[in-house]
Formats: sequence, structure tokens, C-alpha cells
Amino acid sequence: MLLVAEAANPEWASVPLVGWSHCEALTKLVDAHVVTQTRNRDAIVRAGWRERVEFTALDSEAAARPLWRADRVIRAATGLGWTLTTALAALPYYHFEHLVWRRFGERIRSGEFGIVHRITPLSPTIPSLLAARCRDAGAHFVWGPINGGVPWPRAFAGVQRQEGEWLSHVRSAYKLLPAYRSTREHASAILVGSRDTWSDMPVRFHPRCVYVPENAVDPARFALSVRGPVARPLRVAFVGRLVPYKGADMLIEACAPLIRSGEVALDIIGDGPEMPRLRGLAEELDVAEGVALDGWVAHTELQARLVGSDVFAFPSVREFGGGVVLEAMALGLVPVVVDYGGPGELVTESTGFRIPLAGRAELVERFRACLGELAAHPERIRAMGERARARVFASFTWSAKAEQTREIYRWILGEGPKPDFGVPFGEPASTAA
Repeated sequence: MLLVAEAANPEWASVPLVGWSHCEALTKLVDAHVVTQTRNRDAIVRAGWRERVEFTALDSEAAARPLWRADRVIRAATGLGWTLTTALAALPYYHFEHLVWRRFGERIRSGEFGIVHRITPLSPTIPSLLAARCRDAGAHFVWGPINGGVPWPRAFAGVQRQEGEWLSHVRSAYKLLPAYRSTREHASAILVGSRDTWSDMPVRFHPRCVYVPENAVDPARFALSVRGPVARPLRVAFVGRLVPYKGADMLIEACAPLIRSGEVALDIIGDGPEMPRLRGLAEELDVAEGVALDGWVAHTELQARLVGSDVFAFPSVREFGGGVVLEAMALGLVPVVVDYGGPGELVTESTGFRIPLAGRAELVERFRACLGELAAHPERIRAMGERARARVFASFTWSAKAEQTREIYRWILGEGPKPDFGVPFGEPASTAA
């Protein structure tokens, strides 16, 4: 296998951590060579890949760095949001794949690599030049998991404007990019990371699609678990960038009466442009002493912070993956999430609470009611948290994801049936009580 992960870094979070973790797990199961970008080289050497994993780090900075700088300048000048970053990322990625083919094309044509699997980027809006070239060379091209396409909720149009997501109105323009059609037509398998991405995929390509969420957890990073009885006040945690769509302000507002009555204490973990406003809101609602706003925590230190809580509340209104939800569940926290986008596909009725999407005021009330019910009946929490933890370790570890990916490889090689892991994943019998 040739595993193509332009972003793969064990020392960073988000997509680079996903890329590295997926490759790391796969290299323990299959004969693989990993190709990544040179910016990741030092970190993956420190992680021990030089001794155990064959990899190549390609220098595509000639295209990547100018576009990165342009993105920063344009976003600072215009206030445009993440959609711009994703749009600009397609351009240097064409250059990166050109370098991949220049380095490995002859080896692919010779049959040395039977499968070329592009793991990152995760966005379905960034096409691949490799799909058609692999087809012509007689190799299988695997794409994904890809994830995206969650529409902005109409009730949060104001938040969309705050985030500068004007370009999301013309998001479908990505279909005009070179290789958009050939990527889908020539992929032997497409790993689809969410129901929204699945519904966004043209129906004629569904026979090649397998549902596999993008996120998983590393048991070594989340080896602790919540212990002991639930005490008063109920300890509620939030983790995320402090930006409008993550909804930390809604969570403070939802918890305010419960904090004032001594039923709940809130720990908001993260940093971002919303921090001053959140601190002001806590003061305004007279709950500053019950809301911890201590800023950013390194990913390697997150589990030690989270095990001090009982419940993980995450009112994000437009979340593609929701990896932090899995991380909290892995520690035995009970998740309370908005049933929209990725988090609603990770949490089940027996392992947490999915709050129906609504307008802001109603969403605040629903979170308040759910957290108030848990504060009133703390005896429910530990058993549900254990079921959440069991679900993660059964289906959402990187080793489990690598096993799922290997089944997909076997399918396209004609060595087994097409896998069906459920859409979304079901629950193991041991957690479905």
C-alpha cells in the first residue's frame, strides 16, 4: 500500500493527528509506505517511524507556503472563514500530488503498490489527480475518509455571518475543479465519514462508498477513566476552539441557573476570539466563580483535565467529525451533544444525550433541562459513561479503524465481500443495554 497523507503529524491536533494516527495504525496491519509533507518529518521521526515505518517526506513548500500566507492575509483583510482556507488548499495539493506521482509513478505502474490510499486531506471538496493515474496504471485508488458538507442551520445564520462563512453559499463551485469527476469515477473505494457527505455524494457512486467516520481515539492518550461517585455540584466540561459556532456562550447561559443553585460547575477548556466575551457573559450572569475559563490545554494533557468532570456538554451547531466527543466518551464522561452533524452519529441513546437542533433560545433550554435532569439524578451517570467508554473502545479506536480499512482493501482486491459497518455505527451487544 502507498498511504498518501499530506497532513500527518503526531504532535499537532485536528487533521494532521488524524492522518498520522490512521497511517500509524495501518502500518501495523499491512505492508505500507507512507508519503507525507516535509513539515511533518521531524515529528514523525521523534515518534519512532524512522526505525519502524517506511516513509517519504516530500517538500511541496514552493506552492504550499505562498498559499498559506495568502490565506492569512485575505482572511485578516476580509474576515472570511474556514471555507476560504479549504478552497485555497486545493491549489498546493495539486502540486503535492504531482510530486507524489513523480516520485512513485513508475513504482505504481510496475505493480509495486497495488493500492494507493489518499487519507488526507479529509475534505470532499479537494479532488485528486492520482485517481485517474492509478486507474491507468492498473492500481486501486482508495479515497478517504472524506467528511464535510454539513449545511449551516438556518436558525444560526447570524453565527454563520460571525464566522465569515460567506463563501459557503457558493461551496458547490468546487465541482468545477480539475479532477472533481475523475476522483469519484476512478476510485475503487470511497470512505465516507458522515451521513451528510454520503447524501452529498452522487448516487451512482454509492456502490463504491463505505461509511467510516473520520475520527477515532488513541487508547494510550485516553487511558484514564472517571472514577468514584458523582458529587455535588455536577461537573460539566466543554472542549473546543472558542468561536461562535461551538456554542460555549449557549452552554454558559444554559448552566447559569444551575451554577447559581450549586447544582453544576462548568469547565470550559480551550481558547479563541470568544474568550473575552465569554468571561464577560459569566460576570454578567453572576456565575464567574462557577465557570472555569483557563484557556488552552495541550492535547497530551487533555485526559488529565477531563477526568475531573462527569458530563461532556458540546452545543456546537455545525460539527463535521466531533473527535473530542469520542475522547470524552473514552474517559467515561456522559456526552450531551446537538443532534446535527458528526456528534449525533457518534452518540447513541444508551451512551449519551442528543439534543434536537433548534433555534438558539430553545437549544439553551434543552441543554439546561438535560443537565438539570442529570444533576437531579446523578445515579444514572456512571453506568451510562461506562457504556459510552465501551462503545468507543469497541468501534472507535485507531486499531479498530485500521481493521475496518483493511476489510475495505480486501473487498476491492476481491478477497471478501463489501464491508457494511452500519450507517451510523451500531452498538456492540455489551453496550446496548
